[in-house]
Amino acid sequence: MKHLLVAATVLLLSTASAWAAPKSTTLNVSNMTCATCPITVKQALTRVKGVTRAVVDFDKKQAIVTFDDAQTTVAALVKATTDAGYPSTVAPAAKR
Repeated sequence: MKHLLVAATVLLLSTASAWAAPKSTTLNVSNMTCATCPITVKQALTRVKGVTRAVVDFDKKQAIVTFDDAQTTVAALVKATTDAGYPSTVAPAAKR
């Protein structure tokens, strides 16, 4: 019985990444005042484990971030930009 429990646990842990799905979110980023600020914001976001892409738009004051939701959360992304000196919030979903 103990071996069955161990095997089930191993199987569950090995398939956890199969449940992960790439997600994308848009963050409104404040405090970007010059053309080099997006570089810092992008570096902060891409250092978060699970982030696969970050595109920062200085004119719109936004960052579009693609990430693995099994490795990070939107809250961690917001924390990363805030800790770098650029507080952010989740942008409202675009109306279709």
